[in-house]
Amino acid sequence: MEHITFLVAVVIITALAFDFTNGFHDTANAMATSIATGALKPKVAVTIAAILNFAGAFLSVKVATTISGGIVNEKAGIQPSIIFAALVGAILWNLLTWLRGLPSSSSHALYGGLIGATVVGVGMNGVNFATVLSKIVIPAVASPIVAGLAAWGATKLAYRLTRNTDEKTSDKGFRKGQMFSASLISLAHGTNDAQKTMGIITLTLVSAGALHKGATPPVWVIASAGAAIALGTYMGGWRIIRSMGSGLADIRPPQGLSSETAAATVILTSSSMGYGLSTTQVCSGGIMGAGLGGRNPRLNWGMARRMVYTWGLTLPAAAVVSGLAALVVDQGTWGVVLVGAALVIGSGAMYLVSRRQPVHAGNVNDVTPVDATVAAETVETVEVTPAGTTTAPTAASTTVAA
Repeated sequence: MEHITFLVAVVIITALAFDFTNGFHDTANAMATSIATGALKPKVAVTIAAILNFAGAFLSVKVATTISGGIVNEKAGIQPSIIFAALVGAILWNLLTWLRGLPSSSSHALYGGLIGATVVGVGMNGVNFATVLSKIVIPAVASPIVAGLAAWGATKLAYRLTRNTDEKTSDKGFRKGQMFSASLISLAHGTNDAQKTMGIITLTLVSAGALHKGATPPVWVIASAGAAIALGTYMGGWRIIRSMGSGLADIRPPQGLSSETAAATVILTSSSMGYGLSTTQVCSGGIMGAGLGGRNPRLNWGMARRMVYTWGLTLPAAAVVSGLAALVVDQGTWGVVLVGAALVIGSGAMYLVSRRQPVHAGNVNDVTPVDATVAAETVETVEVTPAGTTTAPTAASTTVAA
């Protein structure tokens, strides 16, 4: 353990802090639809998700090795300070999108941060762009489309199979099914996302000489990463749960079960192949497909557009912030201290802003129905006012409070 210097310890703690933000940022992936349909109570949902996230962290390390020995070139001279800069950019982007209630990708924030900091710190040769393309970019484009199509088909099938069944009875059955499908996503999320922090910590230990190149994560790294993401999950990212569960589409139990099953299948398949995809994008794609596959297809296209824009911005935005952080930390100890202070101040400021309009387990489902939002966005009402009278304008409602 003599290789664990103060800077390495700081990087490991920061990596676990990112893992924590990943947990509460992505709780919505597993539980948003189950909470929205009433299949699970909010607190019960996040407790189940936390336990299964922790368990999932022990199932595989293929995604972790994609990060620790795939995205970056371990022989290029990666230093712990570069990894610290990468984590700072990823954490700040995670918190900003959480504050706005936007389900962005924690994974792509981490990838972007790592790529930006590495390019600035050691040059273009420090990044294996072929791996980035094959295991990050292509899955990022394909996975939400595949999940969306699968969820759309599964929703159509679910409604067809229950067309002669009492709706109340069938909904009850689908809600029970959601308990299983949501749990499966939680397990898959731990298998995929917790590994990303394992990979970062392992890369840090390799760069410090504490592990040999190509090493797999030690047991203590797996356990600590699993615990951090589980704790973050238990805290509940209620703003994003509101957006995904009720703000994007009005999800009924058949749609919830369909979207969750499709998303879990895509995530588990990709994890077994070592693809570091975005569970957020997969689950969002599943929700959109299920929303369009329902009996009354409705989707909040305004929210969908904002989500897609955020997905596209995540990797480059995190890369820019982390690249700037890498320039500063390269100046020495004072640079590391300055970047650390910026992280603490920025995180604290966003938390304080979030308290102005708190979203919690008690009000997570208090949101304007998608039908009403769609109507407000697409229908223009013209009123004829009798001469000599005035009318007060009505305030437009929004789907999700920032």
